[in-house]
This record gives sequence, C-alpha cells and structure tokens, in this order.
Amino acid sequence: MPTESGQGSGEPATSRRVLRWAGRLGFALVGAALGVLLAGRITAPIGPFVTTVSLTLGGGGAEVSIPPLGALSVDAFDGPVRVGVTLQRVDQERIEAIVRDPTALDGIGEEVAADLQSAIITLLIRSGLAAIAGAAVLGLLVFRHPREPFIAAGLSVTILLTTAGIARVTWRPEALTSPTYSGLLVNANTLIGSATDLATKFDDYRRSLEKLVTNVSNLYAAVQTLPAFVEGADTVRLLHVSDLHLNPTAFDLIASIADQFGVDAVIDTGDITDFGSEPETQYVDGIGDLDVPYLYVRGNHDSARTEATVATQPNAIVLDGSGTTLLGLDIVGIGDPRFTPDQSTRDDEAGDEVVDAGEDLLAFIEDQPIRPDIALVHDPVSATPLDGEVPLVLAGHLHERVTEELDGGTLLLVQGSTGGAGLRGLQGEEPTPLTCTVLYMDRISGQLQAYDDVTLGGLGLTEVTIVRTVVADPEAEE
Repeated sequence: MPTESGQGSGEPATSRRVLRWAGRLGFALVGAALGVLLAGRITAPIGPFVTTVSLTLGGGGAEVSIPPLGALSVDAFDGPVRVGVTLQRVDQERIEAIVRDPTALDGIGEEVAADLQSAIITLLIRSGLAAIAGAAVLGLLVFRHPREPFIAAGLSVTILLTTAGIARVTWRPEALTSPTYSGLLVNANTLIGSATDLATKFDDYRRSLEKLVTNVSNLYAAVQTLPAFVEGADTVRLLHVSDLHLNPTAFDLIASIADQFGVDAVIDTGDITDFGSEPETQYVDGIGDLDVPYLYVRGNHDSARTEATVATQPNAIVLDGSGTTLLGLDIVGIGDPRFTPDQSTRDDEAGDEVVDAGEDLLAFIEDQPIRPDIALVHDPVSATPLDGEVPLVLAGHLHERVTEELDGGTLLLVQGSTGGAGLRGLQGEEPTPLTCTVLYMDRISGQLQAYDDVTLGGLGLTEVTIVRTVVADPEAEE
C-alpha cells in the first residue's frame, strides 16, 4: 500500500511538472516568435541596391522580391524561419556608374555577397536578441516568478540553436543556381538563359566594348570610300536608334557615333527598357548626357512611367499622337499602344490596336496644315495606314533591319536593335548585332537624301561596318 500510495502521489506531481515545462516551452516559442516578428527586419545596402532584409516564420529557404517584376525563391535550407530580401530602390550614383562604365561591374559579385552576409549576420543577431527578450518577457507575465524569465531565455536560446542547426545540416548550396521565379520573372530563363551563362557571356561582351567604341571612332574615316554623296548647306543628320533594351553600352555608342558623324539629333523608336519598371528609369538618364535633341516614341516594353521619365530629360522630345518641328523638319510620332514586357502578356501577332495607332496618327496628320516629313512608330505594322501620306516612316521592334517601299510610295526604314537586344542578345550562339542609321535629310524639301547603315558586331565581335545608300531625287528622275 505505501508503494502504491507513493506511486499515486508521484504521478500527478510528474504530470504537473511535464505540463509546466510544456507550457514554458510553448510560451517561449510564442515569445520568441513575437520578438522575431517585431524586430526581424532591417534596411541594408546590398551592392547598388537599398534593400529590406527580413526574417519571418516559414518553411525555410530564402526569397528575393523585386517589385514590380516578381520574386525568386531558393530552397537552400529547411527550418521554421525564412529569409526575405526586398529591393526597395537603386543607388542612383552606383547605377549611373555601371551604365556609363561597364568595368564598374568588376568585383560587384563579391561586394554583393559581402554586403548580404553582413546584413544577414546583423539581422540574425538582432532577431536572436529580440527572440530571447520576447520569450523572457512573456515568461514573466504568464508565470509571475523571478526565475521564469531566465528559464524562458534559456529555452529560447535552445530553440535558436536548434533552428540554426537544422539550417546548417540541411544547407543546399546547389539550390542557389536553380531558383524558382514568380511574376514577370517567370520568363527570366527564357529571356536571358541561366545566370551562370549570362555572367560568362557578359564578361566576354564587356571586354569587347572598348574595341567597339575605338572602331566606331575610326569609322568615320571610311565614309570617304562610300558611294558619292554631296551634302548641302541645308543637310540635316539624324541618328535613328531603336530597341536599346537597357544595354549598358548603348548610350556610349550613340554618343560616339553622334560625335563622329556630326549628328544634329537622335531619333529613338522605342523599347529603351525591358520591363518599364521604376529601377529601369535610371537608365534613361543617359539621354541627358547627349548634346543633341532626342526624339522618342514609346515601345511595347516601355511603360507610361518610362515615357514620363524620358520627358524629364532636358533635351528629350516625346511624341505620342503629336508632332514637332525640329531643324526645319516636321516630325510626327505615336507610342506603341501595348505594354507587353514579357511573353505572358503578348500575342504572337500584332493586334488591331497596333494598326489603330497608325490610324490615330493619320487622323492627327490630316488635321495639320502641312504634310510631315517623317513619322515615327515602334511597330512597323502601325505604318500601314500612313502609306502615301508621309514620305518616310521610321520604326523598330523587329530587332532586324528592314527597308521597304510601301505600295503608296512611303519608304519604311525599320531599325534593328541598337542595344543588341539587351541582355537577351547574349542568349543565342549567334550574337545580335548593334545597329543604327545616320539619315541625311534636306531641311528645305524634307526629303531623305542618303542614309548610312552602321552595324557593330555583337558578343565577342569587334567588327564595325557601314553601308551607304543614296536615295534618288524623284524630281530629278522626272
């Protein structure tokens, strides 16, 4: 009987102790979680970006959010917490330095890694202290005994060490090379291939840029060997560019050609960016560095934000169902009606709205007292309604140079890609060439006299070629 009685009295005591420790552990978990939720977030610079780095409750791994493009997730470790990195804005000075000088990319990978490591260490220390404090405070409030905060703090330390141990044991570095994309970034691999291949190719591409610019500087001397063309005092030189697609060297090349050829103005027929996002607007500041007027119409990769930012440049003229007189030439233009920055938002063929844009521009032209000399559109499909109404239409979009005389006599000049299709141009084995055209216009008659098609080799190529076409004077033929 005494033994049974002893066993009977011991069981409730043991049960109470188990329940008490279970309660302590549970409240320690809750307190630690509250501490992490309240303090598990810091703002930190990572490379050229200002980011928010956070620690949240989740199924392990990490997620990098790039508003409004989407996010990429990496299943790099298991555990009850998840690391999040959100890009808030770009450091304008750093981005400008990279755009103007691609060699500034040297060492940026190591810098980003070091910044990220420092940010995560700071976050873990801050979150760990907050977790311990949260557990201690909740333990005191619930159990109301002086020793309880210390017990709760000890339990929270054990929880933190266990979480860190799980992350360490399940660490999968290979997962870093195969992230999962969401939002617009779903198309990242389709657009530019793997990050490893892109980095290797861009490094090769960057090394060829200096030679490209040098060759452009020497190119103008070759003009003497081209078919004879005598410029008059009223000749205006326009540089037609298109589809820069964020190429970090495009503005350097534009500036070099504009200087060598004595260009009076630049005409851009759209797709200056890729996704039209806020971070990309920093890129268009290259327009303001040019010493000549810059006419622009929006492409299907350019958002309203992109167009508005271009308009803020001191030398920019944005045409969207409007016209301007520049250097004696009457020029009209309209932006692409679509905003289709990725394949998921794009039809295989141009829709009726693209033709309608040409119709809208035609309606504007018919209200003007004189016929314009040049019309600017992004997609050449928009040129169809303008046939016979405008002598010259400039377009882009195709990433391939096309010259066509339409049925009504209008000359359609479609530019290739002055940005070599951007980073996507590094995807295929055949490099996408960088193209632009110097147009020679008579400011009195508004007629195109001649044009020089300039082609620069793409990835790994440093060849620069120029082909001149002299346009026959229709009055002289008569």
